[in-house]
Amino acid sequence: MISTTVIVCGQQTENPLPDLPVEVFQVIDLPLNVHEAVLTAKGLDYVVRLRVSNESASELRGIRYVLKPIDPNRGVLNGMNPTEAFVLPAHESQTITLKGGRLRAWANRRFRFVLMVEQVISADSIWEVIKAKDALETYLKGDYTVQPKVIRVANAVDAPPQTRVIY
Repeated sequence: MISTTVIVCGQQTENPLPDLPVEVFQVIDLPLNVHEAVLTAKGLDYVVRLRVSNESASELRGIRYVLKPIDPNRGVLNGMNPTEAFVLPAHESQTITLKGGRLRAWANRRFRFVLMVEQVISADSIWEVIKAKDALETYLKGDYTVQPKVIRVANAVDAPPQTRVIY
C-alpha cells in the first residue's frame, strides 16, 4: 500500500468585504473639503476612509464628524460622532483613514451612510458648525438647501506659546 500526501502551498485568498459608499454633506465655510468617502473593510470591521484637502493657510490637526446610517425600513439610526487626530499641511490633499469608530453591526449594503464634518481643528483656530445636528437632520429629510453657519474661534489649547519680551 502506497500512501501519498499532497501539501498545497499558495496564497490564501480572503473574501474581502466590499467598500461601501458614503454620502458627504459638505459644509462650505469649513477649511476642510471632503472629496471622497467610503467605508473600507479592515478585518471584520469597517473604517472610514476620506480623501480630503486643506483650504486654509495653517496645518490642520483633526476633525470631529458625524456618520449616520440610514436603514430603508427603519429610517435614520444612531450613528457615531468621534474626534480624529491627523496632520494635514496647508493647501494640501491626502487620503486619511479614520480609526476612531469601527463599524460592524451597521455595515450593510442596503444602508445609506451620510457623513458631516462638525469641527475642524488647527494649531491656531477651531472651526465649529453651528446647530450641526439640526442641519444634518434637515439634510437627511431631503432638504438640501440648508447650509449651516460656521464660527471660527482661537485655539487656546494647541496654539504655540507666545514669546514675551520684557523691557
